[in-house]
Amino acid sequence: MAAGKQGGETGRAALADLCEAYWYPLYAFARRSGADPDAARDTTQGFFAELLEKGYVQQADSQRGRFRTFLIAAFKHYRGHQREREQAAKRGGKETVLSLDYAAGESWYAVEPRSDATPESLFERRWALALLKQTLDSLRSEYEAAGNGALFGKLEPLLAGGRPAQSYRDLGGELEMSESAVKVAAHRLKRRYRDRLRETIAETVSSADEIEGEIRQMVSSLRG
Repeated sequence: MAAGKQGGETGRAALADLCEAYWYPLYAFARRSGADPDAARDTTQGFFAELLEKGYVQQADSQRGRFRTFLIAAFKHYRGHQREREQAAKRGGKETVLSLDYAAGESWYAVEPRSDATPESLFERRWALALLKQTLDSLRSEYEAAGNGALFGKLEPLLAGGRPAQSYRDLGGELEMSESAVKVAAHRLKRRYRDRLRETIAETVSSADEIEGEIRQMVSSLRG
């Protein structure tokens, strides 16, 4: 929301970053709603073209400041009026406003388990998974930048509730750390992951007061 209100290239770039991070839930929503891959791609690309060019984020209701809430509502509105736009001109054919890997998106969609859930429910789940992926990618980059990529790789299973493939003692020997140091590193990694998740969610809401609610919604969507 703040990105949209900034205007200019800075605001547009910030909004584009968010769109590039969370485009897949919208693409999958279109596919789940009956669109074929080409139609889903054109709809998603056309929607982002209009979103970025016309600054619709500035018109969003500040009382419903979650980015995912605004995004899905705007996307439904866009799809509802898409036929009118197609009569006037085809948006995405003139300019590629975002570099999105639709081939990869279709591959992800193809291997997802089939479900009787509504497109809206599946959108919420995919949004939650996108948040987790953003968090994990960001944390991995942080550790690699600090020269701790190997440590992150060994302890990463902990973040999904699993266990490392080796004992802490064996990991310590491989990483030239004591067993206790590896345990401390594991604790710090999980704590940093929680902090990173909150930071990631904070980018998609209008105030810090909404973060806990988003976490609860995310957990509910994943359980569903």
